[in-house]
Amino acid sequence: MAEHKFSMKEAVKFGWGKMKENLGFFIGLLLIVAAIYFVMGFIQEAVGGNRPSPPIGTIIIGLLFRVVEIIINMGLIAIAIKFADNVKGEIKDLFSQIHLFFKFLLSSICYGLIVALGLILLIVPGIIWAIKYQFFGYLIIDKGMGPIQAIKESGKITYGAKTDLLLFDLVLLGINILGAIALLIGLFATIPTSMVANAYVYRKLQTQAQPA
Repeated sequence: MAEHKFSMKEAVKFGWGKMKENLGFFIGLLLIVAAIYFVMGFIQEAVGGNRPSPPIGTIIIGLLFRVVEIIINMGLIAIAIKFADNVKGEIKDLFSQIHLFFKFLLSSICYGLIVALGLILLIVPGIIWAIKYQFFGYLIIDKGMGPIQAIKESGKITYGAKTDLLLFDLVLLGINILGAIALLIGLFATIPTSMVANAYVYRKLQTQAQPA
């Protein structure tokens, strides 16, 4: 199996370019997401408060809000993939992937268990597996794959690129830290840049892994 490669500089440049071209869209998108999380947090606090033992209602609301978080995450991935494919995303895409919810949920659980097991095994395997299987969600959203198939396919497309992906993840982390330092306003630029750059890398690796 041939090793798969990508350019970190090219990915960040692409993400930055798409962010600048569509800054108004991304600001609106992030404000909507922030508003949803703010309302969810407010409701949780109002229902649960500081009670030592949360009532069943609080637990149910917490689970419902977790569902919303997953759906939003799926929508953000779908939007990022669109921009990586040079297609303009839309706000309605944020809730466009609900039909894939259970696939995404089961795959997330499997991914979490794999990484947790790796961390127990002297930490390093957990880091490697976290990188190796990180694109499971993209494959579910992009290709409609099942949980196990998506995890396996992520392992294939990241073959030979795990070191570069680790460095790339650190670069994106650094970019977003700089955005946070800029009175948080910078996050309106760095988060979309990171989203699209990551989707760009996914598409590059996924395309290379396709049979000739």
